[in-house]
Amino acid sequence: MVAAFPLGQKEDGVPGSAGGAAPLLEVRDITKHFGAIQALRNVSLAVRPGEIHGLVGANGAGKSTLIKILAGVETADSGEILIDGQPVIIGEPQRASALGLSVIHQELNLVPQFTGFQNMALGLPMSGRTGLVDWRRLRSEVAKAAKRLDIQFPLDVPVSKLTVAEKWLIMIGRSLVRDARLIAMDEPTGSLSLEEGERLFKIIRELTASGVAVLYVSHRLDEITTLCDRVTVFKDGQCVADMERATLSRASLVRAIVGSDLVVAPAHTGVLSDAPVMLEVEGLSRKPAVKDVSFRLRRGEVLGLAGLVGSGRTETARIIFGADKPESGHMTLNGKRYAPSGTWQAVRDGVALVPEERRSQGLILAQSIKFNVNLASWRTTRRRYLPLVDFAQAQRAALNAISSLQINARGVDQRVGRLSGGNQQKVVIAKWLVRHPKVLLLDEPTRGVDVGARAEIYRIIRSLAAEGVAVLVISSEFAELAACDRVLVMNEGRVVGELVGEHISEEAILHKCYTSEAGPN
Repeated sequence: MVAAFPLGQKEDGVPGSAGGAAPLLEVRDITKHFGAIQALRNVSLAVRPGEIHGLVGANGAGKSTLIKILAGVETADSGEILIDGQPVIIGEPQRASALGLSVIHQELNLVPQFTGFQNMALGLPMSGRTGLVDWRRLRSEVAKAAKRLDIQFPLDVPVSKLTVAEKWLIMIGRSLVRDARLIAMDEPTGSLSLEEGERLFKIIRELTASGVAVLYVSHRLDEITTLCDRVTVFKDGQCVADMERATLSRASLVRAIVGSDLVVAPAHTGVLSDAPVMLEVEGLSRKPAVKDVSFRLRRGEVLGLAGLVGSGRTETARIIFGADKPESGHMTLNGKRYAPSGTWQAVRDGVALVPEERRSQGLILAQSIKFNVNLASWRTTRRRYLPLVDFAQAQRAALNAISSLQINARGVDQRVGRLSGGNQQKVVIAKWLVRHPKVLLLDEPTRGVDVGARAEIYRIIRSLAAEGVAVLVISSEFAELAACDRVLVMNEGRVVGELVGEHISEEAILHKCYTSEAGPN
């Protein structure tokens, strides 16, 4: 991990302006509602030129909402934002850029088919005096940014061929060619190796030494304590702490994030201990996201998988489902060796995945409920001895899904894109239930659905477990994982803790997320 430096002192010894300069950015009493949900409550903070300002908090604390407001994607309901002491209204991304604010989201906003040069120049004024594209000027500005970041890889290849670390440099370069004065980085090291992270930290320090401010959002508290000049802690949409480097420690941050020095009772074993093991994972690795993951999932068990952003939960599920291949380790399914060469083989063997992004990965929105419910089962709905689909059977499957899962729809021919988020999620689940899976993996099953639909989805999960299905639930809603029989906690690609039965709670999971060490890479 990087070394710590005194407040206001940069890596190369150049005094920074973080300690005493007037704020570059001030946020005063910002409030934001999403329907009946209050995402931000009178939030205030200040970021100075040349400062690395950390922003931490549990999932759902309001960090992303504030970042979206600064990016011009969302608009605050009340409060004000000041740049150099002057009130401003952002309202749209172009205005944020004009004000010198740049946001690099965890899901990098790049055009895969465009080159690095094109992505860095994207959005700049293109034409010169003649009205034609001024390629010389654009290349000169991009070259200056590339030199500043010491970019060694070619900028004339599509970014789809670059590494994640190289893509991050492209995004930072895009900010520099727009003369960004403050760059917000959301979980920048989530997909980087240790070496790549170290290089990013070096670049961040060099940027702040030149006066650029960085708003650094991360769940990795070791990075926060060693990198940041000051840290603001969010909890339930409010700023609950503002700490300078001299007062920073992992323990103080955990207390602010969790709300207490919670002592969790040791986990007990024995949940469903008599049930046969349906899925066993041993030493599963696919670096940098998954490192030596081992666990057992029993028949009829609901096993929760918790962790913060970048912990490796989704990547683990993708390996089990055959979407990605492990570099090492092995799996057994119902006592037999299980090594799917693709998702088709996983489905054939009785493993199903409800993905985190249901709209892009789990459904065909333009098609009907009937089509989507039978999407994974058309081969099994063929008429006997004939290569023709038995549409009567497909109709029955869709009608049964609507009835048993209580899908609110006009009929089986309604387009899935017209359904609510909760009903869309039920269709994704129904698609797999038609195949009667042995193991069902659910990645963020209640994301984007209302309270009623959430309760219904967990009722479905419990009923499936009662029928003998082994269920693995990945969720960022830690309070919901209390419905699980067991919860495993992941940190930086490893399983670092286990909670069982009555010891499962949101506070206990959060405590393990922030206090359990992931160990060496």
